[in-house]
Amino acid sequence: MPTPTQMEKMAGFVGRNVPPKPGLAPDDDLPPEYWEALLADPRADTKPASPSGGTLRLSQIPQHILRVGCRRCARVVEIQKVDAARFYGPGALWKDVGQRLLDNTCTQRTGRHEEDGCWPAFE
Repeated sequence: MPTPTQMEKMAGFVGRNVPPKPGLAPDDDLPPEYWEALLADPRADTKPASPSGGTLRLSQIPQHILRVGCRRCARVVEIQKVDAARFYGPGALWKDVGQRLLDNTCTQRTGRHEEDGCWPAFE
């Protein structure tokens, strides 16, 4: 138990470290200054340098070796671009091909549709 002198010192510190106004609640709107600063940033008008690896067609990918990994079981599957194009066609999406490659050799089978299969990470 603190002494009366210590209690007086602690009471003196109350209210000193309180922020001047309360912060925003999670469902509150952000202030207009935030949006103005965000839109004034020169990077707001730029587009990504290249599309995501998963959205490209096999014929658009420059690499010769295609690699897809699983975020769930940490397994990695590699295939040559020529073989993937021969098996799935040059117009096939890499994300679909990668998912099929992982699913064909998946070891995480639970019997439930929602939980089965691998989670692809395209490299």
